[in-house]
Amino acid sequence: MLKVENLYKSFAAAGSRHGSGTALSVLRGVDLEVAQGEVVSILGPSGAGKSTLLRCINFLERAEKGTILLEDYSVDVRSASKQDILYMRRHTAMVFQSYNLFQNRTALENVMEGLLIRKLPPKEAADKSRYFLDKVGMLEKADEYPARLSGGQQQRVGIARALALNPSIILLDEPTSALDPELAGEVLKVIRDMVQARMTMLIVTHEIDFGREISDRVYLLDDGGMVESNTTDEFFNNPQKERTIRFLERYTQSFTQRHK
Repeated sequence: MLKVENLYKSFAAAGSRHGSGTALSVLRGVDLEVAQGEVVSILGPSGAGKSTLLRCINFLERAEKGTILLEDYSVDVRSASKQDILYMRRHTAMVFQSYNLFQNRTALENVMEGLLIRKLPPKEAADKSRYFLDKVGMLEKADEYPARLSGGQQQRVGIARALALNPSIILLDEPTSALDPELAGEVLKVIRDMVQARMTMLIVTHEIDFGREISDRVYLLDDGGMVESNTTDEFFNNPQKERTIRFLERYTQSFTQRHK
């Protein structure tokens, strides 16, 4: 389904001038696989490169080196053509942590936008958008603008927008990080429904318990490199790398302190 091989991405370091050669390496030789119908979570500390990885898969960021294989379509990121990038964007859908809704368009219009770009007739696009808004419990808010929606409601519109595109894989970037616990619960319920429907998903999350609950496999990304990947059970109960053990120990300690 999705296979990422040897992916490299860097950004110009703060204060460096164009062409100076000073760069901050964010991804260093990352490998990753997601099978059809599989849910894979990427865990790791802040600044590890998790969100950048998703953005590179969707070509919102351009990696410098590596290969991305989606279904049977392979792209060398160094020589990716407009056609290659269009293919990747049409077969993936992003759910952003900051929602990324058009503020001057209703919930319905936000979901319709991508369908209209794909030349779907307006009535068909509207009907399909209403169907997916209903799926995420937002049909009653179809005519509301984002400013009148809570964060959880906006994120559910963002998920409906992704679902309407019928992508090969949905990329979710910290879908609950901007929400308080009650609103996060609304979004997590929708994602659980997507898991039950066996949708193919790659999720970056700080919700480690949730990742453990829904994932078939888990990756740990740290300092731009993949530390470990395994089935969810093995990852949490029998980690193979010292860095993974330390990451899980720190999480366990903070979790214990929060729940005393």
